[in-house]
Amino acid sequence: MRRSARHALCTAVITALATAAPALAQQDAFPTRAVRMIVPFPVAGATDILARVVAQKTGEQLGQQVVVDNRPGAGGTLGSRVAVSATPDGYTLLMGTTSTHAIGPHLYSKKPYDPLTDFTHVTQVATSPNVLLVAAQVPAQSIKELVALAKSQPGKLNFGSSGTGTQFHLSGELLKLLAGINIVHVPYKGTALVYPEMISGTIQILFDVPPVALPFIKQGRVRALGVSGRKRAAVLPDVPTIIEAGIAGYDADLWFGLFAPPKTRADRVTRVHREVVKALGSSEVRERFATLGADGVGNSPAAFSEFLAAENAKWQKVVIASGAKID
Repeated sequence: MRRSARHALCTAVITALATAAPALAQQDAFPTRAVRMIVPFPVAGATDILARVVAQKTGEQLGQQVVVDNRPGAGGTLGSRVAVSATPDGYTLLMGTTSTHAIGPHLYSKKPYDPLTDFTHVTQVATSPNVLLVAAQVPAQSIKELVALAKSQPGKLNFGSSGTGTQFHLSGELLKLLAGINIVHVPYKGTALVYPEMISGTIQILFDVPPVALPFIKQGRVRALGVSGRKRAAVLPDVPTIIEAGIAGYDADLWFGLFAPPKTRADRVTRVHREVVKALGSSEVRERFATLGADGVGNSPAAFSEFLAAENAKWQKVVIASGAKID
């Protein structure tokens, strides 16, 4: 009787496991539907274009579409807040940037979120240098000469940006801080609006991304004096880095990173990370990034977290020194 009962119990357990196995496998499968990638900036901007390149290739490898969801507003913090409150199931991702995850939070007296603790860090996707431009009328032919000119005329040179608190604005503030110069910030609603002012001579200095600046450089309407990162830009090989030009410690590359809501399932973060890194290594993505002036990265979540901590420490100091606030 006992042997028969044990046999019956074992049979029941095996049957139950066999029945549950397909359901468990389906539950753990990922992804089984489209993944959303929030872009906290408008359509056709640099972040949107780069995100769509990554989304398309990553979607092919995941076997599910990765849909870009543009949520612009408040300098990128609006879309970032949407990601913070999303379900942590791996089906929501966020393409953040220097502005949203190193500068933006420090511009508010009350942080809208903490970039270090309120997100799951997936990987740094890419970096893109900015280029320091001067108007054609400015006599300075190098960073050294520009610094000397600014020191001889404190408060007389103006630098434009795409708005207070943007990465282009803080790039100028970092230059002021490290070079010890007094130049005046003039915010606009986009860098496209600054170029006519440079051509007319109202604005003397601007930081912008190379793909936008190149036509104006080639036309001789502006002059490129330096690029913002630790290495020269492939599209501007003859333009030195600002560090090479004598401003020690100047590093203000625009970077893009992939985030997920806090406490997102580790196995799904691992899967997304693997496929994104694979996408960044593909020839299609590398070639497309090159046209955008960007370099793919694809580091580990731990390395990305370490990078974020350093970036936040750096830009927080610049924000405090500049006095920039958005409330």
